[in-house]
Amino acid sequence: MEAGGEGVGLLRTEFLFLGRDQAPTEDEQAAAYTRMVEALNGLPIIIRTLDIGGDKAVPYMAMPVEENPFLGERGIRLCLNRPELFRTQLRAIFRAAAAGPVRIMYPMISTLEELKRAKALTEEVRLELESDPVEIGIMIEVPSAVMLAEELAGEVDFFSIGSNDLTQYCLAVDRMHPVLSRQADGLHPAVLRMIDLTVRAAEKAGKWVGVCGGIAGDPAGVAILTGLGVKELSVSIPSIAAVKAQIRGLSMAHAGDLARRALACTNAAAVRRLR
Repeated sequence: MEAGGEGVGLLRTEFLFLGRDQAPTEDEQAAAYTRMVEALNGLPIIIRTLDIGGDKAVPYMAMPVEENPFLGERGIRLCLNRPELFRTQLRAIFRAAAAGPVRIMYPMISTLEELKRAKALTEEVRLELESDPVEIGIMIEVPSAVMLAEELAGEVDFFSIGSNDLTQYCLAVDRMHPVLSRQADGLHPAVLRMIDLTVRAAEKAGKWVGVCGGIAGDPAGVAILTGLGVKELSVSIPSIAAVKAQIRGLSMAHAGDLARRALACTNAAAVRRLR
C-alpha cells in the first residue's frame, strides 16, 4: 500500500501449501488470510482459491503423473475433485472476511458447470458459518471461458483475466519453453481479441474486468487494456507507481483508438509498434 496500491488484485494462496509435508489447517489459513485483510485497513483483497497443478505440484497431495499437467487436474478441477480440501480453504476465507472486504476468485474455470459447482459448495460453507456474502469472481484463462463469457458473467460479480495462461492456451505455446516462449506475447492480436470479447460480455452484464499477468504491467499493454475497457490492473509492487502515472497521463480517446488499431493488427510486433 505504501507503493500506491489500492488493494490486492490477486492473492496466490498456493504459498501456504508449498514447502511443507501436509496441507495447512483451517486455523493456519484463516490466521494468514486475516493478517493480510487487516493489513489492508479496509482496502479490498481478492483471494484466489488454490491453483495447484500445472507448474505447481505438491508432493503430499499424491497427484497423479500427467502427460500434460497444464491440461490436467489443476485449479478449480483439483478443488472440485478434493472437496474437503476446498471446503477447508473456503471456511478459512470466510473467517478472514469478517475482518474486511474480501472477494473470492476461482482459477481455471473452463465450463459453466464447474463454476456452478464451485459456487454451490461456497454457498454451503457460507451458510454453515452464517457468514455475510462476499463477491465471487473467476479467472478467465482459457479460450472456452472467453467463448462462454456471457453465460459466466451472469453467475459472478467480476472477471479477472489471467493474461499469462490465456496467452499460453490461446497461442498453444508453453510460456516456459526454452525456444518458443518468445512467441507467447500477451499483446498478440488473438489474445487481445479474446480480452475484448470478455470485456464486452462483462459490460453487457454490468460486471467489471481486471487483468493480471505480464501485460498488466507492460507500458504497451496498460494503454491498450485501458482502451479496451479493463477496470483494474493487478501488477507487481515495483510497477505500481509507473503504471498509475501512465494511466493518469492517458487520454481515453487515444487509448480507445489505440485499442481499436491493436485489434486490427495481425501480429504482436505490429501491436508493439503502435503509438
